[in-house]
Parts: sequence; C-alpha cells; structure tokens
Amino acid sequence: MLKRTPLFAAHQKLGGKLIEFGGWEMPVHYTSITDEHLAVRNAAGIFDISHMGEVTVSGTAATEFLNHVLTNDIRKLTPGLGQYTLMCNERGGVIDDLYAYCLSAEVYFLVINASRIEPGVAWLQTRAAEFPERDQLHLSDASHNYAAVAVQGPRVKEFILECLPGASVSALRVARVTDLKKNEVGGFLFGNGSVLVSRTGYTGEDGFEIVGADEAIAQVWDLVLAKGQAFGVKPCGLGARDTLRTEVCYPLYGHELNEDTTPIEAGVGFYVALDKGEFIGRSVLAEQKATGVKKKCVAFKMTEKSAPPRPGYAILANGAKVGEVVSGTQSPSLGLGIGMGYVPPESAKAGTALEIEIRSKRAPAVVLPKPIYRKN
Repeated sequence: MLKRTPLFAAHQKLGGKLIEFGGWEMPVHYTSITDEHLAVRNAAGIFDISHMGEVTVSGTAATEFLNHVLTNDIRKLTPGLGQYTLMCNERGGVIDDLYAYCLSAEVYFLVINASRIEPGVAWLQTRAAEFPERDQLHLSDASHNYAAVAVQGPRVKEFILECLPGASVSALRVARVTDLKKNEVGGFLFGNGSVLVSRTGYTGEDGFEIVGADEAIAQVWDLVLAKGQAFGVKPCGLGARDTLRTEVCYPLYGHELNEDTTPIEAGVGFYVALDKGEFIGRSVLAEQKATGVKKKCVAFKMTEKSAPPRPGYAILANGAKVGEVVSGTQSPSLGLGIGMGYVPPESAKAGTALEIEIRSKRAPAVVLPKPIYRKN
C-alpha cells in the first residue's frame, strides 16, 4: 500500500495526477509539467515535500559523530546554518545526499531523501551504535512527526510575509522570514505551534522550505495558494521538480547518485571536506581527487530536434557506446532536450560531441558546462 502525505486530499481537490514515487502516492502535475515549471521560473510554485525524511541528532558527541559519517565539515555550522552534504559507505559510494541544519548547540536536523529513509536511518543507527561516544549521542528518525512544503520562485519573497509574519523564535534569530539568507534556517511561530523555515531550494530559484506538524503544513499550503494567487503561484508536482533540478544540474538519488558512485565522480566534490580529518569513505575519495576518476557526470543538450533523452539511453562518442543517460528531459525553459550522464573523462570536456540513442536512432548532442540553465 502506497503512503500518502497529509496533503493528499488537497492534491485530489486540485485535480493532481497521482503516481507512485519512492513508495508514496504523489502528484506528478496538476495542469502540465511545462506550465508548473515556468510558473516557478517566472513567478512562484509550491511543492509537497512531506515524503522527505527527517532525522534529529543531538548530544555532546553529535558534531563529532556527524563529521565521521558525512562528507562536509559540520563544524562550520553555527545555530541557524545548514549545508548540503553526503553520507558515504567505506567505498566512497553515496548512501544518501542530504541537508544538515544546526538548530542550536549540539542539536542537528537532517533532511534526507524519501526513498532513502529506511536504508539511511539504518546506516546512521549502526554507525551510532559503533561510535565510541555513543552514550553522548541521541539519534532519532523523526520523519513521521513532520510534513513539509517548498515554495519556490522569484516572486515568493513578495508574499511569504503574509503567510509567515513575525520574527523567528529559534535557530537563527531574524526579524522576519525574508531576512533569512541562503542555507539559513529559523523557527517561526505559526498557529498553536511553530514551523522551521529554511532558504535552500532544489530548483535553481529563490524560495523557502517550511517543515512542521501535519496540521500546520496543511494551513501553510492553503495560505500560500491564497496569498500568492496575485503573484502567479501554482501548485507544482514531481514532474516540474525534476525538470527544474535537471536544468540546474542538481543530483537526484537513484539517478546521478547511488551506492556505487562517489561524490567525486558525480561532480559534487566541493561538498567533500578532505581536510577535516578521518570520515567514512575518505581514503577512496582522497585517492580519486588525487589520481582522477574513471567516469564523470556530464551535462549535455541535444543539438537537433529529437525526442527527449531519458534515463537508461546509451551515450555514444565517435560511434561507440561510452556511457548512459541518468537524467533526461525536454527543458521547458530552453525548448530542447537536455540531460546528464556518466562518460569517461576523455568524453567529459565541454564542447565534446556526443550522440544519444533515442528509440533506436542516434541523435547528436554536446557536453555543456554546468548548470545547463542560467538566469539572464
């Protein structure tokens, strides 16, 4: 039986087309993927991200533990700051990519992928049980306690204060929610409780993620659609979320990232702090950084009219298969086929001519610098 978020009835009411995604019944679109994608690029959109997982880690050993199991340097976070980071196995393969937020001294809040809640939490619990200072560590899967929405787009800041008025009361103290900067998080009073609001984003646009109890997030959803109506806000499904993140080359677990692919190969080595000391997977990642990798994740665009590239399609260079597409779509912003895929380093340079095998035909493409889509 598929799981449903607290906003399931709202999706039905709005006529969302529901599909299975990572064990959840979620809207892929309400009107069309293109319509919703362009709303986010030009105005505003709201996404249900309640299927994502949340893990709390606290205690005097929390910082040391997280620095041992995550690639980025958690010590750089002060209360109210967050960072993108990855959790790797001993081979350097990615177990999950996530956001880690510091809410207060020795209290951290991790937001993990929906499809990775079970394996990710199990991995963390196993590592915590082995950790020397495990008595000073408290780790909890809090996913069932929270729902969440992402409100994204250039016009969000024009109406978000009507939805979330007042100053923050925890994490980063700011006078109003629009004072939060990129990768900052604050707790704001809302209804009879409070919500956590961060400013990170997975679309390449400005915006906010709001996490709270089911009832609060249902109210936030309705408020955003009401207050944002004059600014062009639209409810958006997983389809637009995927096209938006592909245009800006943000990785998606199960596509660019998996347990047999490292952050260095995936092109997210910036989030691997090799200088922070020992952590799980470090030796492999350090070696790859020093000597190079056998495959690289590249971005590409189709150079002639064709059907869009899709995951699993073969990538060819000089007539021979060299890799395969891991993300591919028709770009609503650019009006052409785009994607990402893994190829050998010799085929990874921007400007390299490739071919994508689409429906038994070979269509020309070219490697691009990331991101594929850039704001004017």
